[in-house]
Amino acid sequence: MQFNINEKGQAVAPKTMKMTSEDFEKKDGTSIYWLGGAGAMINSYGTVIMIDPLLEGFDMPLLIDMPTTPKDVSHLDAIFISHVDNDHYSRSTCRHLKNICKEYHSSFYVATLLKEECGIDGIGHDIGEHVHIHDIDIEFTPADHAWQNHVEKYNYRVWEDREYCGFYITCRDAKIWYVGDSKLLESQLHMDPPDVILFDFADNPVHIGLNNAYKLANTYPHAKLILIHWGSVDAPTASAFNGNPQNIIDNVVNPERVIILAPGQEYKL
Repeated sequence: MQFNINEKGQAVAPKTMKMTSEDFEKKDGTSIYWLGGAGAMINSYGTVIMIDPLLEGFDMPLLIDMPTTPKDVSHLDAIFISHVDNDHYSRSTCRHLKNICKEYHSSFYVATLLKEECGIDGIGHDIGEHVHIHDIDIEFTPADHAWQNHVEKYNYRVWEDREYCGFYITCRDAKIWYVGDSKLLESQLHMDPPDVILFDFADNPVHIGLNNAYKLANTYPHAKLILIHWGSVDAPTASAFNGNPQNIIDNVVNPERVIILAPGQEYKL
């Protein structure tokens, strides 16, 4: 699918495809949906999880429409939150999904915030722990993204590495890796090769950076690359939100594996 460059020089995601009740129903296989921004949904044989859903209430202007709203989500087995940044941990979204979402999983820190801020009994985990949601296994993988430690206004606490993570998701028919917001780590170059990577490629000092994005992608030359964390936020000077998919297409091995989805579009494995 094609993307556009707007008058501000931003790569903009394809037009949103509205999700329907069928996207949440039992399937004969595994489907992945980009929710826009950093969010994703996986429906594997009817087990439905969301990762970092931001479906409403973001505090920056957007370039996209949301593919669904909390009131239109009919079923969720679990939500996984990679870290505290508000483009990943949406208080409003979590709060408005709590009546239909069975479980919330994150770091111990974010689990505490879920209780304090949203009245949700979130379940906290350390890096390396596994969670089983029916026949899906989700491992918490390491990330390096504690940027708050270098900003004076956030020095009221120490931000620990274990509060930031990715998720390695083993389904019945596929291995899907949500890397998360992270500088490149040596351990990320030695994973069990995934079938699909939900891929942040932001050229930003507290994200992976383009050269390291190419390195990570080319370490797993057969993994499909579903591009996320781009084309959604109207902030032309903020590099964290302004990846250009053409850079990935032009610089990775087997560029035909780069998947550009519209928000809400189904990708069937």
